[in-house]
Amino acid sequence: MLPEDNVIITDETGIITDIISLQDAGDNIEHFKGILCPGFVNAHCHLELSHLKGLIPEKTGLVEFVFKIITERHFAEDQILAAIETAENEMLLNGIVAVGDICNNTLTIPQKKKQRLHYHNFIEVSGFVPAFAQDRFDKSKAILEQYQSMNLKTKENDQYSIFPQGPAGNVQCSTLSPHAPYSVSTELFEMINNATENNLITIHNQETLAEEDFIKNKTGDFLKLYEKMGIDISFYKPTGKSSLQSWLPRLNKNQSTILVHNVTTTAQDIAFTKIPNLKSQIQNWFCLCPNANLYITNSLPDVNMLMEKQCNIVLGTDSLASNHQLNILEEIKTLQSNFPLVHLETMLQWATINGAKALQMDHQLGSFEKGKKPGVVLIEGIENLQLDEASSSKRIL
Repeated sequence: MLPEDNVIITDETGIITDIISLQDAGDNIEHFKGILCPGFVNAHCHLELSHLKGLIPEKTGLVEFVFKIITERHFAEDQILAAIETAENEMLLNGIVAVGDICNNTLTIPQKKKQRLHYHNFIEVSGFVPAFAQDRFDKSKAILEQYQSMNLKTKENDQYSIFPQGPAGNVQCSTLSPHAPYSVSTELFEMINNATENNLITIHNQETLAEEDFIKNKTGDFLKLYEKMGIDISFYKPTGKSSLQSWLPRLNKNQSTILVHNVTTTAQDIAFTKIPNLKSQIQNWFCLCPNANLYITNSLPDVNMLMEKQCNIVLGTDSLASNHQLNILEEIKTLQSNFPLVHLETMLQWATINGAKALQMDHQLGSFEKGKKPGVVLIEGIENLQLDEASSSKRIL
């Protein structure tokens, strides 16, 4: 946090040109009551599920939630597109500038073409039955190609840029990603691994004890899910290990990974991610979506342990199917109320520069530095660096 006598200067497009002292700033200074913060990064969202807001009951557990998502997500396309637009408007107004968005179809493409926010599109690959692995992979790859078609090509070699930007200068990147350990077969993991060398990927990790029971022992509520869906899982052999320790070695092509939820992640799991040569030259980012965790399972990850183990932490909202809003400040409020020893300054770093680094957009976003265009967010209703229910955020630039 900079002292109050600092002034941030931008050009008309929002690019930071300087941060100087008040006495050197001259005239026409705008004053705000609150905190000026770089734009928020929502590291995990499902924009395509926005039409399910309020339709799935709370606290029913992950298995019931997943079943309802699978069976009740089909609405008229015009309703889905309208909900996507409304949800993006909400994120924009609340100060979000970049999103790691999970995509199972192409329905968010029309909205993303408007270039209002930065996106990394994670094209989700799922399929637990080995016999269907190739078909599932091919379908996801076809969706990936449609998202990649949004990207601009570089003049030098007519190839997609590492940081492709549209006319508004907003980043649009797209990569394949596995859905979750309980929904991706070993064969499908191998295909994803081979197709994502050096890529940024994401995965739903250790969201519930039911996931641990199934992966480790082939017991628990997930057996009911596969039975309800008519999926024969007689082929599956439990690993005898935690979920994270079972899937992480399957991704060994120098991928950087955003692990989402981490509700049952243990200190032993964290130590496992740091084993030398398990994955070379990669970074693991642990994404917290506390409001979604409370919505689905009424549980939270051990944030204090993640901090003690010096994990790279970022924040996400998950979807409106599992949350009442897409608002990073509301996620911070929930963390503050449940983990009061975590300083607001730390959580704002998770929401800004950490998120920008995780999505590999920190060349432009995440901090007030000369030459960057991070967006400017005003956090109001704050006293002594403490939020309350009335605290709010809004994007002012």
